[in-house]
Amino acid sequence: MTNQYDPYEQMLSALDMAAENLGLAMNEYTTLRHTERELSVSIPTEMDDGRTEVFTGYRIQHSSLRGPCKGGIRFHPNVDINEVRALAAWMTWKCAVVNIPYGGAKGAIQVDPAKLSSQELGRLTRRYTAAILPLLGPEKDIPAPDIGTDARVMGWIMDTYSTFMGYSVPGVVTGKPIEIGGSLGRKEATGRGVVIVTDEIAHRMGIPMQKAKIAVQGFGNVGGAAAKIFYDKGYTVIAVSDVNTALYCENGLNIEEITGYSKQNHTLKGYAAKGVSEIENEQLLTLDVDILVPAAIENQITGKVAENIRAKVIVEGANGPTTAQADDILSKKKIIIVPDILANAGGVVVSYFEWVQNLQAIFWDVHEINSLLKKIMLRSFEDVYSLTREKKVSMRVAAYMVALDRVVKAKQIRGMFP
Repeated sequence: MTNQYDPYEQMLSALDMAAENLGLAMNEYTTLRHTERELSVSIPTEMDDGRTEVFTGYRIQHSSLRGPCKGGIRFHPNVDINEVRALAAWMTWKCAVVNIPYGGAKGAIQVDPAKLSSQELGRLTRRYTAAILPLLGPEKDIPAPDIGTDARVMGWIMDTYSTFMGYSVPGVVTGKPIEIGGSLGRKEATGRGVVIVTDEIAHRMGIPMQKAKIAVQGFGNVGGAAAKIFYDKGYTVIAVSDVNTALYCENGLNIEEITGYSKQNHTLKGYAAKGVSEIENEQLLTLDVDILVPAAIENQITGKVAENIRAKVIVEGANGPTTAQADDILSKKKIIIVPDILANAGGVVVSYFEWVQNLQAIFWDVHEINSLLKKIMLRSFEDVYSLTREKKVSMRVAAYMVALDRVVKAKQIRGMFP
């Protein structure tokens, strides 16, 4: 990775703290400090000019104690095995905190997808799918989109797997196009979940959302969707960013217009409107706002950044955006953090809905999906928030306590083989 922080160590730090607060002995959860299964693969891919390039890919399963492994596939040039381990573990805790019957997994390829043609990307995806095929299956391990992948990539994975099986298996992935078994509401689900928990924490803290100022880091599937839903609800989003730049307007941005610009230009850079200025990404994190939503990648809020954060509430749209050091600093500053394993779980909740619909061959309308998503997110929020107040711990520790307790109980019931 390009930074000095090890995301897997960050995950273990939070896990150990939760175990301590639950009064668990190391022997009761030590297996959960390790992954169940790791596969590293070489992926030879023919490029459009006839060259062969070999990429490195991973699929890591952290835990299958509560059900099939579930987790996205990331295409990113700087991804490494410890990042994938951390992401797989976070999926275990995320599924447990929202109490859906999955374990955690994650996959990745070290590649910059923006540098590949559509044909090269398709060949790479299909060869990767063939390489990790022994791990996949609707009863075993179900991928989904993540950074650098999308519904089209999931369609290729589903088709490749189905070709090997000899029949159509839509339930092998989620986040697919609607036309081949995808679910309504899935694309916006993570961002929608972020908005649901933001509304709820603001309500508990007495922050009127109609008057609140919001900053969103990241304008992809999570940040972009969250910003648009905030805007549609009449809230004031004063800053958004992507990998290239950040946009700021004291009186609020026109997110609908910015969304259209981003789709057309594949960047926020160059967008111009009255009162809008370009700022640095790190500036966005330290703006004087009520709500900060880091929805980009891991380790964006470091100790140095945390010293300057002025938001009242941080809602983690990304996985692992806050380092352990920053967590301590923000806690001392009395800044509330709604942790990633709760805040961004909307995606896996609706992925679960998609999987269930595929298995049953019965499809639900978007109103039913969004209603069920809200019900599960609010129930999960209450589980975590009530434990936060009862045990006098942070919401992150409480979320890990809820998740770890459920996974450890599953382990105790199942026992250890042999």
